[in-house]
Amino acid sequence: MASQKPLIDTDGEVRELTAEDMAKFGPAYEVLPRSLRKKLGVRGPQKTPTKERITIRLSREVVEQFRESGEGWQTRVDSALREWLKSHSPV
Repeated sequence: MASQKPLIDTDGEVRELTAEDMAKFGPAYEVLPRSLRKKLGVRGPQKTPTKERITIRLSREVVEQFRESGEGWQTRVDSALREWLKSHSPV
């Protein structure tokens, strides 16, 4: 059996993983200790819901620009609306 290249170099940096490395990985539920397995995929009830799920219709241009800004675009829409509310009345 050929020797495996270590995942971490002498500086403590993790090297780039290859397809061969990835093929050796197993599902988390198979490789984790029993004490951690029971917590996989389990999220407890939210203590204090901070956001409300709604449906809102926005112009295509607004949505496209926020989506193009990448991950977390909905949070940025929320922030923009919060900023607007500081100087405007919603009525």
